Amino acid sequence: MSMRLMAAEVACGTSVGAASTFENAVYVRLVNSGATARLVTVANAADVTLGTMTLADGEVTFIMKDPTDQIFAAAATVLGTPVKYS
Repeated sequence: MSMRLMAAEVACGTSVGAASTFENAVYVRLVNSGATARLVTVANAADVTLGTMTLADGEVTFIMKDPTDQIFAAAATVLGTPVKYS
């Protein structure tokens, strides 16, 4: 399966107020570019936490979410980009 990058990679916000929908993407690629494991949070449009996960240092993962759900992380060393699978 191939993926298409839909925008430039950016640092995740570090609070729900700075969270991003990543251009209303359904799939988001995340990478922890730091040397410390970081908590990643997915919240809905009402800022209610839907789930959390720990991203190890150097780890890459993909999150599937609803378009209006938002992502933030414990540090700006977690970078994200919206992707689309084809």
